[in-house]
Amino acid sequence: MVVYSFYIFDRHADCIYKKKWLPRPTSSSSRATQSNGLLTGATHGKALSAEDDAKLIFGTIFSLRNMVRKLGGPEDNFISYRTGHYKLHYYESPTSLKFVMVTDTKTNNLRIVLHQIYVSLYVEYVVKNPLSPIEHPGGLGVNCEMFELGLEQFINGSLQG
Repeated sequence: MVVYSFYIFDRHADCIYKKKWLPRPTSSSSRATQSNGLLTGATHGKALSAEDDAKLIFGTIFSLRNMVRKLGGPEDNFISYRTGHYKLHYYESPTSLKFVMVTDTKTNNLRIVLHQIYVSLYVEYVVKNPLSPIEHPGGLGVNCEMFELGLEQFINGSLQG
């Protein structure tokens, strides 16, 4: 299994943590193409910044989560979605933190894995850390070396190993 990236969003829709291991593959339809002398495509030949990528990821999960709740009712949850090039996995904690992992398409559901990251890494190293802020205003991110090391070991040992 290949893990492309991992994001944590707080309840204010700010990306408080992002980590990329490998770049996501791009589809031929998302690349800029020239038609009638005009450049078309969303990126116009440029790669998205990490901040723009995080905003697009949050917008996608926000829209899909709301659509699932409206179509299926409040008991139904959005878990993941798959494209031809990647699969996005989603877990929302009881405190409205949103954990998102982007992997290759062959990966099974990682909702339990994201829950384990929340319980065993985020709660242990960020929430219980007296030096870590409770809120992350203005996108002030998670800045905890133990969390980053634990996440790196967890991803490399459990998922990619």
